[in-house]
Amino acid sequence: MTTSRDQAPDLFGTPEGEKSVEAPLAERLRPREFADFVGQDDITAPDRPLRRAIEADQLSSVIFWGPPGSGKTTLAHLVARHTKAQFVPFSAVTGGVPELRAIIKTAEQRQAINGQRTILFVDEIHRFNKAQQDAFLPHVERGTVILVGATTENPSFEVISPLLSRSLVIVLKPLSDEALGHILDRALADPAIGLGKWNARLSPDAGQRLIAYGNGDARALLTALDFVVKQQPAGPDGTRLIDGVALEAALMKKSIRYDKSGEEHYNVISAYIKSLRDSDPNGALYWLARMLEGGEDPKFIARRLVIFASEDVGNADPMGLVVAAAVAQAVQFVGLPEAQINLAQGTTYLATRRKDNASYIGLLEAMEDAKTHGNLGVPLHLRNAVTSLMKGFGYGKGYRYVHDDPQAKAQQEHLPESLKGRRYYRPKDT
Repeated sequence: MTTSRDQAPDLFGTPEGEKSVEAPLAERLRPREFADFVGQDDITAPDRPLRRAIEADQLSSVIFWGPPGSGKTTLAHLVARHTKAQFVPFSAVTGGVPELRAIIKTAEQRQAINGQRTILFVDEIHRFNKAQQDAFLPHVERGTVILVGATTENPSFEVISPLLSRSLVIVLKPLSDEALGHILDRALADPAIGLGKWNARLSPDAGQRLIAYGNGDARALLTALDFVVKQQPAGPDGTRLIDGVALEAALMKKSIRYDKSGEEHYNVISAYIKSLRDSDPNGALYWLARMLEGGEDPKFIARRLVIFASEDVGNADPMGLVVAAAVAQAVQFVGLPEAQINLAQGTTYLATRRKDNASYIGLLEAMEDAKTHGNLGVPLHLRNAVTSLMKGFGYGKGYRYVHDDPQAKAQQEHLPESLKGRRYYRPKDT
């Protein structure tokens, strides 16, 4: 037998236990119990104060601060499910002060008649301006409502100080790859509210790419998964096999090449750049002449020289970038036909310089790590503690000021913990 509590509407008006097939996958899979809530064990494990307060129906005003898809709204759902208080959702995007006043009035009546408390869930609370936040501050102070706020922005800057001082701030982290993998597996396996009936199979590469695409955001992961699975054709046995190529095609991650005037345009500019790279000024001048004779835009050539100066010459001769930038400026100022002379000077200078692509290679390796590992948190000692709240969370703690402590230059770590020891910049000996 179900109780009236089991049939209470959730935040979107749907009875608990009923997940509309029309709802997005992320909404259908939203956990209804703490046991299904993954990725935030620091605050939701059985022994953590927040979970104990929710399960004991002793929650005070709280603000959930975290990136998109980290579980802020899901935590609000769990509050709604485990409390005896009346749970009232309110969006700072669609609601205003008049609606808020109506909610407060009803809360006062509810409290006066039967003593029932009201929990006011304000999604995207950072969208409220100071006057709007001031409107419900006295009601939080009097206990008419218990505030549960959710924000992706730093509360130190987006929530007024009086409200902040009366609320507990709970910080949610981007979900780890392990947590996203658990969510991904559940979505693929569940035939009722997930994608189990679609019989999809992901290759290990596709699974890892989807997790990287999610980048700590469960909603982004599930939205992408839902689209990819449903657009992938089924094989003869009904299985939808999704590998990295299929995933990339579905998510349109490959850029489409800009074709200005056909293949020859790309062939000639390729020959020009490779001649520069191989330190052959004669070949570079010939292909420059071919482009100029063919009517190529001189600004396009100048832009390629600026790129080449950093990509291939790099710090072997930092003046290369200065010369290339000066050539680009001269092309703009002088125009053809005289700008050909400027292009020739830049071409021969860069062709005859020493080459070192260490900066570019280091950037590519760093970008690969950035894509693979997602939004790794900035180490606390490298963050500026510009508010007392941030200082309380450990921002700036242990930072060593290199002007006072020269050894900090070599001893202080500047990468996230999981990338400790990475060496991206490896200049060539000159």
